[in-house]
Amino acid sequence: MPENSVSLSLVEAIRPIARRLNSASTFSTGKLGILSHLARNGRATTTELAATIRVTPQAVSLAARELEDMGLLGRAPDAEDRRRTWIELTDAGHARLAQERAAGLKWLEEVISARLTQPEQQSLETLIPLLRKLDPESRDA
Repeated sequence: MPENSVSLSLVEAIRPIARRLNSASTFSTGKLGILSHLARNGRATTTELAATIRVTPQAVSLAARELEDMGLLGRAPDAEDRRRTWIELTDAGHARLAQERAAGLKWLEEVISARLTQPEQQSLETLIPLLRKLDPESRDA
């Protein structure tokens, strides 16, 4: 792969932004991944969450237990398969996720407004659908 490839440039541009957004969070990336997945998709099993956020089921179980102890997640047995347990986001979990996201988004909104001209902001906005197509979980890909 050439040193000046678009993919390398994209990673180098996105990484510090993502790092700064994540630094505003009080949760690990894994815990945020669990909360975000549940907010987006509803209930899930430990196995589904592990595959989605790319960690072991044991890591998801541990993180889910901690989030459950905080009142952010709940567990419910499957009505048809007693071996399966569903993990669900509670109302407090939805509120906490919104709070976690808001801190990073506030910074990003401020920096976009302060550093980009109006035409640059519009250019950035037109790139968003293209970036979404790169998401492996996107339905638009």
